[in-house]
Amino acid sequence: MTTELIAARSGASKATIYKWWPNKYTVAVEAFLSQMLAEAADPDTGSAREDFCVVLRGLMHFYTTPSGRLFAQLVGEAQFDPLVHDELRDVLIHSRRRVGRAIWDRGVARGELRADVDPEIAIDIVFGPAMYRLLTGSGALDASAAEAIVTTALSGLSV
Repeated sequence: MTTELIAARSGASKATIYKWWPNKYTVAVEAFLSQMLAEAADPDTGSAREDFCVVLRGLMHFYTTPSGRLFAQLVGEAQFDPLVHDELRDVLIHSRRRVGRAIWDRGVARGELRADVDPEIAIDIVFGPAMYRLLTGSGALDASAAEAIVTTALSGLSV
């Protein structure tokens, strides 16, 4: 991925891209966030289990697209480049974790989920397997896998 390629594909000049984004990584992270929000927005169905399933299904669907494969490369790049790491964490990961936290908090308030569990760890337990599967190719990234992951995670996190 280069700024030249982004400019060519978008029809914008490199100068325009640099006017709005400081580097190619911020362009990519913003594009991924937009796509993830479309695929995995906060559904608020009235059920924490269903909300987690909807979001995880959307996230897994995103991971199976060409953009998802680019996202995996960006995650790899973030391990060696502090700029990419910070951009990915501060913009994309934090916003996605806020969705997980909202689902968790609603579930606790409704008495579905355990209040004595660290919500950040619970979010890792629900969403971590999808990232692991994306990066290692170790399992399916489909709706049935999302359902199974959420069911298994919530078996220990539910009241």
